[in-house]
Amino acid sequence: MESLTIVIKLGTSSLVDEVTLEPRIANMSHIVETVVKLRRQGHKIIIVSSGAIAFGMKVVGLNSKPKELTKIQALASIGQSRLVGLLDNLFRQMNQLIAQILITRNDIMDFTQYKNAKNTINELLQMGVIPIVNENDTLSVSEIKFGDNDTLSAITSGMIYADYLFLMTDVECLYDDNPRTNPDAKPIIIVDKIDELQVKTDDIGAGTKVGTGGMTTKLIAAELATNVGTTTIITLSSKPQNILNIVNHIQSGDDPIKDVELGKIPLHTRFLSLSSDVKIKSDRRFWLLHGLKTKGKLIIDQGCYKALTRKDRAGLLPAGIIEVVGNFHESECVSVVVKNENELIEVGHCRVNYSSSEINLIKGHKSNEIESILGFADSEYVAHRDNLAFPPNI
Repeated sequence: MESLTIVIKLGTSSLVDEVTLEPRIANMSHIVETVVKLRRQGHKIIIVSSGAIAFGMKVVGLNSKPKELTKIQALASIGQSRLVGLLDNLFRQMNQLIAQILITRNDIMDFTQYKNAKNTINELLQMGVIPIVNENDTLSVSEIKFGDNDTLSAITSGMIYADYLFLMTDVECLYDDNPRTNPDAKPIIIVDKIDELQVKTDDIGAGTKVGTGGMTTKLIAAELATNVGTTTIITLSSKPQNILNIVNHIQSGDDPIKDVELGKIPLHTRFLSLSSDVKIKSDRRFWLLHGLKTKGKLIIDQGCYKALTRKDRAGLLPAGIIEVVGNFHESECVSVVVKNENELIEVGHCRVNYSSSEINLIKGHKSNEIESILGFADSEYVAHRDNLAFPPNI
């Protein structure tokens, strides 16, 4: 049997009762049993877990999540040790070691730190340890947050080139409409191209009073993960044992649509990964596209866009820049936006060699004019081609 690398994202609702905020011990036990069975089959498992804030709320007796950032951070600090301690106790019963990794976007802003995080996870996997990754809500602020753990799980999957990402949610799969309000909503088993999906995600798995996720964030995470070659699966959080059945079925090579209809495997949605000839294979490219938070935009013309995306692509020269949006510093990441008639389309990301104010002065000019305009010329490029990244569809 092929050894797979599998990331399992557990939402708060998988771990905590929404009403009582009591830990869902039975469900957590099922999760642990499933994960250990997968490990014993030779697979490498990473868990991306929510729940620290909810655990903290229970400890201090709060029934609803506060709005103040400092209180949320304090609750996360209280709850994180409770959550990991409980998981450690459950895994210990089955002689399985775990490790905790707390992360924010700030931790991977530098490419060396990004690679260090990747190397740490891979080393733990080689040791037979299960890493439990969580956003560091104790220290996170909006500027450095991933936003939700669906996104974090997708970035983690891309970081280690995982084979599969399981997004556990409170509905069995993706439907073409909200199954809670439309009894005729049809399940979607296989998604080949996410950008061609025709679905209504309003209020489907829209998150709980202690969670942040929803179906929309899961679609975003699925697109991110499939771009790097990770098949992404949505399945029911209250039946974590379904993961084992789905993994075994995938390895069998049987028809998932037919076998779901026959009841041989649980209902789920499978987002197929991009083929190897178009998926993102470069660590640096993935980091530029998804590891960094953009601080502004550079709007470029069509000629510049063609030069950046041709086979022997060039770097971004000031002559092709039409407009600068936002305030940012040298070496920060910005969106690259192409102007197509009256439409603006984001096409990629880059790290810049000049600040927004400096680029505003040199935009539209030739590179040999940079020094006379600014008084210095650190580079002929606004962004070197090694610091430019475009998604697989570009």
